[in-house]
Amino acid sequence: MVIGLTGNNGSGKTMLAEHLKAAGFYYLSLSDEIRAELEAEGVAPTREHMIERGNALRRQFGRAVLAERTRARIRDERNYAVDSIRHPDEVRALRQIPGFHLLHVEAPLEVRYRRAVERGDARVPKSFEQFVALEKQEQEGVDPEAQNLPACAALADATVVNDGSVEQLVARAEEAIRGWLRDGARHDDRPGWDEYFMRIARIVSLRSNCVKRKVAAIIVRDRRIISTGYNGTPRGVANCNQGGCPRCNGLAASGTRLDECVCSHGEENAIVQASYHGIAIKDGVLYTTMSPCLQCTKMIINAGIREVIYNADYPLAETSKRILAEAGVLLRQLDLGD
Repeated sequence: MVIGLTGNNGSGKTMLAEHLKAAGFYYLSLSDEIRAELEAEGVAPTREHMIERGNALRRQFGRAVLAERTRARIRDERNYAVDSIRHPDEVRALRQIPGFHLLHVEAPLEVRYRRAVERGDARVPKSFEQFVALEKQEQEGVDPEAQNLPACAALADATVVNDGSVEQLVARAEEAIRGWLRDGARHDDRPGWDEYFMRIARIVSLRSNCVKRKVAAIIVRDRRIISTGYNGTPRGVANCNQGGCPRCNGLAASGTRLDECVCSHGEENAIVQASYHGIAIKDGVLYTTMSPCLQCTKMIINAGIREVIYNADYPLAETSKRILAEAGVLLRQLDLGD
């Protein structure tokens, strides 16, 4: 889950973000992108400078630039609290993240000014009048690239009023968040088992040192990975990317000079590694990033693999597909679409 936080200065977003951090959420702030640029130039990160530079970045790189930079740092397996969302295009960019929800925090103007003064950092206005003037600047949003907090508030999934204690703010926010968690449980967006294992096979392929193509396979039984393999030269032979395979290093066309190839395929290595360690693979399911060649197909059949699930087609696979069907081995493609 990714919870975006928007609201005026002093509304209590930071307090709420601290609570979410204590609850295990990772914290990101769109303002950090602005602050880093100001600090690199030796400019104090005052509220006025932050607003000016944020608007300038939106003009130069697009209205969603701060959200896009922040979104690139988000990992699917983590929960995040994302603070300082100040433009509706930033909201739209963050909505591309599965499980994103926007929470708007608001508080009376006088209360927010008092909090800003008590905070005592570089962003504190010199007077209440200046605070009100900056507030008006933030609210009007005449420049389409300028921050526009009312437009962000209008896009929020929920609004909490922070006119009391921190405990009251947390209780109000948690009521909304618990509802989102329940919705997420009803719409389970976890990958299915096939996608789960195929993505693992893709990660395994990154271990390949083949200079032509990175391919990997994993063997699964009872939804448990029992063997993995990726293409490359045999144990003790110079790696493919070190010149170990003359065919691959010669950039031979697909289907040619196969008698010169010393690389073992991913499926072959997954089967052989299981044998090497004494692991039975009969009745297993083999997930491979590319449909098997003829040699690997014969090994798959004789090893007792009952099903093969592949991502991409091998160029010379028609005979392999035919004899897999004849041998009663199930074969199907799983195109992850990415």
